[in-house]
Amino acid sequence: MSETAAATIRSIAMLEKLVAFDTVSRKSNLAFIDFVQGLLKGHGIESRLVYNDERTKANLLATIGPKVPGGIVLSGHTDVVPVDGQDWHTNPFSVVERDGRLYGRGTADMKCFLAIALAALDTMKAAPLKTPLHFAFSYDEEVGCLGAPSLIRFLSQELPAPRAVIVGEPTDMKVVSAHKGITTVRTTVTGHESHSSQTHRGVSAVMYAAELIQYLRGLNEEAAARGPNNPLFEPTHTTLTVNVIEGGTAINIMAGQCVFQWDVRALPEDNPDRYVRRFMDHCAREVLPRMRAIAPTCNIETTLRSGTPALKPDPESEAEQLCRVLTGDNVTRAVSFAAEAGQFQQKGMATVICGPGSISQAHQPNEYIEISQVEAGTKFMLDLVRHLSR
Repeated sequence: MSETAAATIRSIAMLEKLVAFDTVSRKSNLAFIDFVQGLLKGHGIESRLVYNDERTKANLLATIGPKVPGGIVLSGHTDVVPVDGQDWHTNPFSVVERDGRLYGRGTADMKCFLAIALAALDTMKAAPLKTPLHFAFSYDEEVGCLGAPSLIRFLSQELPAPRAVIVGEPTDMKVVSAHKGITTVRTTVTGHESHSSQTHRGVSAVMYAAELIQYLRGLNEEAAARGPNNPLFEPTHTTLTVNVIEGGTAINIMAGQCVFQWDVRALPEDNPDRYVRRFMDHCAREVLPRMRAIAPTCNIETTLRSGTPALKPDPESEAEQLCRVLTGDNVTRAVSFAAEAGQFQQKGMATVICGPGSISQAHQPNEYIEISQVEAGTKFMLDLVRHLSR
């Protein structure tokens, strides 16, 4: 059996262990982190944690190899999206192999990358590494990349400067140079309740929310028509979408409140703040005065939930050059999803995305990863260790 084949078996066994932890973002990831810490300790590797304010979740940072500058950061998130309401044909928190695929929540997004790294610990420890490898595992990526900023600050303060960050989001082991940013926003519309037969006395928060949603749709269409545009992305323009809405109490009561959440996924060359500012200005100038003419207590409140910067292409960066050497991939690519890569780059670290699995499987019922992708990711990790040992 080849070295890669044997290592792939170990990667799959580790993936089975990681998927078994239910790390949906609304839950704690500490059991997962405890498992990883124990695994690292068993290999004589110290790890450090960076907790959230409630100490219910933690980022993990660990170093394998010499404590010198120029290390390579292997970055990935520990959380997964919910399975609620999805038509799963297997237990989502148990890996099931079928027809060359491994099914389970997080198999593609993105526990396989973490599993490959952890399964390679024996190889990493035995190798004469000249350059250190840093594990940087975060929490709450799926709800706005909330955990990574504190992890990156800690990394910057505690470690010699790394020369490259590899974020292992699913890219079919292709090198991805850029991603869109994401800004998530919450708008609360406060109306004035009345009997629905007396529309002259009430202000329906739901109907005004619908009007504001149409305004956002118009901004999205404007972004598509006027740009900026970048052919590396699909869609090629910045997008705005409303994806969650709730409001009202009864069919015969004019709604007193409606809340909707929306996002701006901006190109690296665009500024998401300009869309948020235009929306808020429209609310203040065009909509709120009409509402308050009926009921002075009406209000529209818009707050930012999270903001993750885009990853800008940097073809000469250490990260991109390293991954191109290891994969042989010289095509320039960009993705429309957001990731923690932009946060690392914003802090001055050369960053690229490259990991096993397909993003088309992310967040889907019956999520899976091809075993061939596990093998490709495992080979990449072994090649990286050899490269850093020369």
